[in-house]
Amino acid sequence: MLKIGITGQNGFVGNHLYNTLGLFPDEFERVDFDKSFFENQQQLDAFVKQCDVIVHLAAMNRHESQEVIYATNLDLVEKLVSSLERTQSKPHLLFSSSSQEERDNLYGKSKKEGRELFVNWAGRNETKFTGLIIPNVFGPFGKPNYNSFVATFCHKLTHNEIPTIDVDGEVKLIYVGELVQEIISQIRTGNSESELIISHTSTHKVSEVLAKLNYYKQTYFDKGEIPVLDTTFDLNLFNTFRCYFDIQNHYPVKFVQHTDPRGAFVEVIRLGVGGQVSFSTTVPGITRGNHYHTRKIERFAVIKGKALIQLRKIGTDEVFNFYLDGDEPAYVDMPIWYTHNIKNIGDEDLYTNFWINEPYNPQDADTYFVEV
Repeated sequence: MLKIGITGQNGFVGNHLYNTLGLFPDEFERVDFDKSFFENQQQLDAFVKQCDVIVHLAAMNRHESQEVIYATNLDLVEKLVSSLERTQSKPHLLFSSSSQEERDNLYGKSKKEGRELFVNWAGRNETKFTGLIIPNVFGPFGKPNYNSFVATFCHKLTHNEIPTIDVDGEVKLIYVGELVQEIISQIRTGNSESELIISHTSTHKVSEVLAKLNYYKQTYFDKGEIPVLDTTFDLNLFNTFRCYFDIQNHYPVKFVQHTDPRGAFVEVIRLGVGGQVSFSTTVPGITRGNHYHTRKIERFAVIKGKALIQLRKIGTDEVFNFYLDGDEPAYVDMPIWYTHNIKNIGDEDLYTNFWINEPYNPQDADTYFVEV
């Protein structure tokens, strides 16, 4: 079993990598890292000595001063190299550099010079190093105004703000989940490559991305309709958008209920995509679920009885509780990377409709069981 440490494990890419490695408990053991280790030689050395693999992701992306970015990023590299030298450790080291290496800015310069320092360390110590040249990364939980223009747009559209475009250029993009899979692939193969260019998976003008996000806002955020998702990029962008909701205040969303002497009619979901619709009854006191998905879109719609739906983002402790009652039919959608359940808290059977955007496949279920 490989022991893997991630500097910057609580950052955007680091958190996704950390959580994804956790899906393979028989293959990888995660060595926890905290940014305070960089200020404590003893703790940094203890971390380094444990690791078979270190993925160095810790870095400063944005600051008012380019000089501060440059100095900070090189300082982190130098501290890690010094620790490796002191402890005589020889892990496989992977470093996240950037396609900005060749641009005329100090962030790109800090990445290029940092990679060169690691190359020299690996050469002196005859150990493995992989320098990843990474394009623009987007995905769930990135910080607006910091990690990506996609994060900024998503946050603004879901918080009553209007995004603006500074420069409408073409951007080469990779989804964070795709990047994480590439990093894990490099860990598994164990190859040494000082300059490994990670291919982007899509190219879009900034205005094209904003147009898609505006479409998601109008169809999904405002109306609850699952939009047309023609490509893998569309699915990844939509799942990214969904993770910027203030879910505490957005859910549960009440359905429009039409009644007449015959009874009531409720439209549960409008689809621009296919998927699978299910129906369940749950006896009082029983809980279903306690699992999460990394790509699937899912809706729970309560049409009769009383239910408690709970969500918790993986890696956090905060639990969101939503109380639904069939007398006022409503739904809650499940963001990716949120474990969720539904419990019958009433005295009669609970009736629930479930929709998910892809039929269940036991060979690729994308369903991971974790208690909320």
